[in-house]
Amino acid sequence: MINRKVSPWLAGFGTAATTLGLLSAAPAQADTFVPLPGGEISRTLTDGTVVTVRLVSESATISPSMGSTPVHRNAWVSGRAEARVSGSVQKGEIQPGYVVGCQVNISGGGVNGGASGKSDWEGNASGGLTSGANLSLGPGQATSFVILDREVANRFGEEAHSPRNPFKGTDGSVTWSDSTIGLTGCGGYAQARAFVKVKVQTETVKTTVTLWGQPFSLG
Repeated sequence: MINRKVSPWLAGFGTAATTLGLLSAAPAQADTFVPLPGGEISRTLTDGTVVTVRLVSESATISPSMGSTPVHRNAWVSGRAEARVSGSVQKGEIQPGYVVGCQVNISGGGVNGGASGKSDWEGNASGGLTSGANLSLGPGQATSFVILDREVANRFGEEAHSPRNPFKGTDGSVTWSDSTIGLTGCGGYAQARAFVKVKVQTETVKTTVTLWGQPFSLG
């Protein structure tokens, strides 16, 4: 009978390989899908024009951060913003986005599905509107993230960018799918909340109606 001896180095290699195989087989954290209710609001302007704003098919998918630390958050958000006007408008624009907050109450600006009329596009969160998916916030801070980034030509024919989608007539809409929200620097709880701003201009009135979605946790 042949006695085959295995060297200690090879035996150790086999043990390490087995351990590595067990580690690689560990299940990864799964994404969390969050269906959201959206909302609807109607406002009657001073000239009798009725503006209806809707947020439909809204959802968020919360993913474990690639940073693997409590201060990193990732989410993918989807939804559809719709605007309908009772009469034809001279100019209409739709601007969807999200308020993101770190350890701060972002439920202000109107109850779920509520509205606030404003004369410009500036948001209700501190910091105004930003145009990036990668946000850095500390405790007590909030900012607004704009979904759209349309390439348009300015009056000189040069490339420019717009965060709004224009419409004419009686209705318009914007749809987004898996838009990224990346948050760093927040060691506590973090939340996000959708908003839809619809700017309407008739012959006698120029105003903005804002619809707020339901806040949801980023983890």
